[in-house]
Amino acid sequence: MPKGSWREKAKRLKTEVYALCLAMKDSRVPWYAKVIMALTIGYAISPIDLIPDFIPVIGQLDDLIIVPAGISLVIKMIPKNVIEEYRQKAQVESVNTRTKWVVAGIIVSIWILDIYFVFRLVAPLFFK
Repeated sequence: MPKGSWREKAKRLKTEVYALCLAMKDSRVPWYAKVIMALTIGYAISPIDLIPDFIPVIGQLDDLIIVPAGISLVIKMIPKNVIEEYRQKAQVESVNTRTKWVVAGIIVSIWILDIYFVFRLVAPLFFK
């Protein structure tokens, strides 16, 4: 498979996710679509998975199935005219740098909290 096709798919996925993020603020999007999108994004950025990533093949496979399935489900729940409007807007706009840093900060904060809580649970076992 040529490299260009993978790049195109990645670019389309990025645009699709950005369009969904823009659409989530719209009042024409049903509340249940917003909930499923929030759960999908939460699962994608969460360090906690249904199947841990250290299990070979299957650990990464759940991410490759659950996240795209959630995105696909949300797209089907949003009215066609609304998602098309935001797809066009997502192709013209790009995610600004401030938004990227905010998202990165949230992800780093989640990891720091996870490490802190694991340390709090494990430390008493080693330091009595």
